Amino acid sequence: MKSLAHDEPHAASVSPVAAASSFVHYALAIAEVELRKLLRDPTEVFTRSVQPILWLLVFGQVLGRARAIPTGAMSYLDFMTPGILAQSVLFTAIFYGIAVIWERDLGILQKMLVTPAYRGALVLGKAASAGVRGLAQTVIIYLVAFLFGIRLRFEVAPVLGVILAVVLGSALFSTFSLVIACIVKTRERFMGIGQVLTMPLFFASNAIYPLEMMPDWLKGIAKINPLTYLVDALRSLMVHGGSSAFGLGNDLLVQVAVLAVLVVIAARLYPSVA
Repeated sequence: MKSLAHDEPHAASVSPVAAASSFVHYALAIAEVELRKLLRDPTEVFTRSVQPILWLLVFGQVLGRARAIPTGAMSYLDFMTPGILAQSVLFTAIFYGIAVIWERDLGILQKMLVTPAYRGALVLGKAASAGVRGLAQTVIIYLVAFLFGIRLRFEVAPVLGVILAVVLGSALFSTFSLVIACIVKTRERFMGIGQVLTMPLFFASNAIYPLEMMPDWLKGIAKINPLTYLVDALRSLMVHGGSSAFGLGNDLLVQVAVLAVLVVIAARLYPSVA
């Protein structure tokens, strides 16, 4: 079904300020709708938390005892915890696009596309709601890490930095998920592709081992993997003794740039899924 909405509503007849205000209004409205769904059924947030908790309980404890991975002055659990938070963000966000396919099948997507909302605002609103889902994961991982005695940083600035990084990471990977959903268009294909992508993204990053341990070919892949920059930012902000290999500003800038590109792509593809 082809969208009946104008591509960019009244773009030539309104001022840039009014257009920006309208864009933000539509994005917030979509985010509110998505968050209401989460509040009515929060079980997904908790079920998605099981796997990261198991990684900390089992994988982290075993490798921490083996001391097979050099982490400098940090314990392996301290080193691994930001990576597990990033993993939780990735695994939750990467399947977010299936909601678009459900909305198409239920006829909701077609109704949204004939509204005067900017397509980019529709995408950004969904990305913003995914960021809030990521914050729910953050609270759970922080609680588990605290119980394990991991040396977390609770100063205001680092905590705010973690929140920003998680929101950006969740928005980025949920938008990537929307792009996939717009291309494959069926739930079965989407789930298959989502399963295929999650583990390579995770293992081709610095989530559970430092970049220095990787062979050159894998290190090259890791450096173009957005998850690497999310982990790098979280590691410098979340735990005592953590540091950023690329610089915190660069980590956040890369995520913003990738998110912006994905929003543009998803906004162009979004109507095609209907």
